[in-house]
Amino acid sequence: MKRELLLAEFLATPWAMMPERLAAVTSVMNRWSRGDAATQAALEQVAADQSARNARRQALANSAGNGIAVLPLYGVVTQRGNMVDDVSGPGSVSTQLFATALRDAIADPAVGSILIDIDSPGGSVYGVAELADEIAAARSQKPVVAIANSLAASAAYWIGAQATELYVTPGGEVGSIGVWQAHFDYSEAMAAEGVKPTLISAGKFKVEGNPYAPLDDEARSFLQSRTDDYYAAFTKAVAKGRGVAISQVREGMGQGRVLGADAALAENMVDGISTFSDAIRKMQRDAKSSRPKASRLAIACRELEIM
Repeated sequence: MKRELLLAEFLATPWAMMPERLAAVTSVMNRWSRGDAATQAALEQVAADQSARNARRQALANSAGNGIAVLPLYGVVTQRGNMVDDVSGPGSVSTQLFATALRDAIADPAVGSILIDIDSPGGSVYGVAELADEIAAARSQKPVVAIANSLAASAAYWIGAQATELYVTPGGEVGSIGVWQAHFDYSEAMAAEGVKPTLISAGKFKVEGNPYAPLDDEARSFLQSRTDDYYAAFTKAVAKGRGVAISQVREGMGQGRVLGADAALAENMVDGISTFSDAIRKMQRDAKSSRPKASRLAIACRELEIM
């Protein structure tokens, strides 16, 4: 029963994440709560996935150059930690650590533009609004381009939508604009085991929505209002980032579903369909065309001197 209660608490957190993608995280929570060690095969897969992620980060950083900083946003979005780094797959990304990397790129005079490389199913809502605001503010200082390569869902789309331009790879997906949380009622299961909890609390609503009793109407209404508040912030941020009405975000853009590249472009969720390499080349061209004429002439003169 401890395992079930731990999962109930975990899932009660508001999530801006594809529900089906939470299954892998939930399976790890199950293992943690049982005190079971991961199998050797699982550990080997996790190590291989971590190695692949690190290699991808390095390869992307090396492929950019010319004043373009590539910031990877891979895996489950969390505020502080690497809570699911021992999950096979994309791992996790901290909004706080990402914000630090963003600030460093903004402050670096050698960086002319920033590319956010996204491959994430979303994650916790905590810290997402703050990071989204930082990206929106960064746009006034340097061009910030984002690319769903190949998934920018839920919290990851919330973040990516704040970029100056947002692209999706031909086989990629974006969207899942929504927020959810779960309540589990284990009262009957506990009664069947002969367990009858007594909650001692102070504060009228302190134990509201606990998993030891059915969810009453008042608690359900509050949990719904909490979810609605995050959804309102989510849709408002997307509307501002994409330059559209909030009604367009709520009534279109998949309404909680992820959309493929063509459908996302038709819904104005992205600015175009592009490979990562093409996005880099476009940023390089844009940087070159926006460079002041005097600066371009000076560079040309230096190149002639070198030759």
